[in-house]
Amino acid sequence: MESIQAILNNPYVFAALMALAPLLWILPYALFAIWFERKVSAHMQDRLGPMRTGGWHGWSQSIADLVKLLLKEDLIPAKSKHGLFMLAPYVVFVGSYAAYAVIPFTSAYVGSEINVGIFYFVAVSSLVVVGILMGAWSSNNKWSLFGAMRSAAQIVSYEIPGTLAILAVVMVVGSLSLQDIVRAQEGWFWNWFVFGKFPFLFIAFLIYFLCSLAEVNRTPFDIPEAESELVAGYHTEYSGMRFAMFYLAEYANMFAVSAVAVTLFFGGWQSPFGTFLSGPAWGVFWFLSKGMGFIFLQMWLRWTLPRLRVDQLMYVNWKVLMPFAFVNIIFVGLWMMIAQ
Repeated sequence: MESIQAILNNPYVFAALMALAPLLWILPYALFAIWFERKVSAHMQDRLGPMRTGGWHGWSQSIADLVKLLLKEDLIPAKSKHGLFMLAPYVVFVGSYAAYAVIPFTSAYVGSEINVGIFYFVAVSSLVVVGILMGAWSSNNKWSLFGAMRSAAQIVSYEIPGTLAILAVVMVVGSLSLQDIVRAQEGWFWNWFVFGKFPFLFIAFLIYFLCSLAEVNRTPFDIPEAESELVAGYHTEYSGMRFAMFYLAEYANMFAVSAVAVTLFFGGWQSPFGTFLSGPAWGVFWFLSKGMGFIFLQMWLRWTLPRLRVDQLMYVNWKVLMPFAFVNIIFVGLWMMIAQ
């Protein structure tokens, strides 16, 4: 026991364990989310979805699919750029995983408590675009490249109004630290920013949420992997575990943007009932519950809304969200001046 304690007291070992901690959430969450999305889509279409594997409602279907992908042959196109082709899925996942470093799961746990947490999140999550472009270009497949170019244009465009929506919250709180933003919403649920503690932040939330859907390529912004047009988009040529890495990164990214929405606008790990049912352990419960609520909303929208055309997608960004985001920033600034 003393030797184990000595190992844990080593700052490098402790840092490594803290860095691996989000993985303990991402892996089971991704398996559950894949199964859950199948069930959501099935029930919305008056079907049952997976029912056989594992007994109750096919609960282990995702585990069976994971084993299948692990056992599948890893095919690499003959005319691809082999090194970049093999590296791309891991770059995409690293971009998604690195974002978890600043997500405050509770008052007692955040991977890295830095005072520019939200700035770091916006910056490091952009690495996903690099991996997508790398994988598509190295595949030497026109459908993959079309999907990647769409994805790059979409993500870079929607980052601007999304960042402006985040800036509105930063202006109100006066800090880039995600923990400070959560603490600024302490108390009952009506103190959360989305419910009007400060005017105009509800508009900021709507802008951020729409931009987050575009960031993670979810309907109605899923044109980078439009199956009816581009086979499978940027990961058309991938198989086996490399394909699974793209899938894992997508669901990890979905929760990451949901976690930021929860942190910025829905009180983060704060209890809806003030000090009742609060504390570090309850904080994890509230944070994950709110995050999974957003995951369900993303799935609901996917099986409800049609896909936008490319021109419609750019119109929504540059002529709808961007003007609203700029005007919202101005009104938030004016409100802060008046309030002082």
